[in-house]
Amino acid sequence: MATMRAVEINAPGGPEVLQPVERDRPVAAHGQVVIQVAWAGVNRPDALQRAGLYNPPPGASDLPGLEASGIIAEVGPGVTEWAVGDQVCALLPGGGYAEYVATPAAHCLPVPAGMGLKEAACLPETFFTVYSNVFTRGGLRGGERFLVHGGSSGIGTTAIQLAKLHGARVFATAGSDDKCQACRDLGAEVAINYRTEDFVEVMQAEGGANLILDMVGGPYIPRNIKALADDGRLVQIAFLQGPKVEMNFATLMTRRLTMTGSTLRPQSDLAKARIAEDLRREVWPLLGKGRVAPVMDSDFPLDQAAAAHALMESSTHIGKIVLEVAGG
Repeated sequence: MATMRAVEINAPGGPEVLQPVERDRPVAAHGQVVIQVAWAGVNRPDALQRAGLYNPPPGASDLPGLEASGIIAEVGPGVTEWAVGDQVCALLPGGGYAEYVATPAAHCLPVPAGMGLKEAACLPETFFTVYSNVFTRGGLRGGERFLVHGGSSGIGTTAIQLAKLHGARVFATAGSDDKCQACRDLGAEVAINYRTEDFVEVMQAEGGANLILDMVGGPYIPRNIKALADDGRLVQIAFLQGPKVEMNFATLMTRRLTMTGSTLRPQSDLAKARIAEDLRREVWPLLGKGRVAPVMDSDFPLDQAAAAHALMESSTHIGKIVLEVAGG
């Protein structure tokens, strides 16, 4: 069997446990394609998996990597919408840190017009997450006040742009003045430095947030509740500061608040395919026209994935980090 270069997690731990290896090249099953990876995105769930806190779903590759761009090298039985040689970016069940990866064909999207493979690798994980949680689950409407935490992250920079284009008033938190300026440059009306300002006070002065997108969790949860307007919605997509907190849930009833959330990776292939369809219809034309674009911070060679993880966990970056595999 043909082999390929890859990066695996050789034990739960820090970035140093990411090690280059040789692996068998995947084969496309029914409904799948195999992509020759050009660039692979680096995301927080990769670090959680590396630390032993986020196991791959049954049947998924044990290799990290939830998004990639590249060229289709093989199409499996039943696949009619793609052909060998097509340039795509794709949401992956895992396995992106490798020269080749198999994924459902329905989770692939064309590289947007005028965009390179490097930029396209930044799209799937963040755009699938933001669109499904802010618009489908969160129901953001034009004119509403929208607060996103981690505004300078890949999720945050995407959410700011899409919410602004949707006609929302956008508020964002970030951890430095430079990051706050980056949020404003992307369209945030107000950027809040959480180290020096209280986002609860800022939002209450504005009448409260109609929708909050949060990946922090922990002590932010009761603060988010205070920052919401009556009838507001809180969408939780991660718990970087933990999933447990003590709070009085009677507030949800008296103020008619909604708490919801989701994680992308465990969802069914059909659910992810529906998100891909929504993105292709609603967002991909905006990318092709340059009205929204991924924000990229840094790139590393595949065999330096450990350095990429160290940068991500330092939280000094603005936007996305990618790994160069075949490049292009």
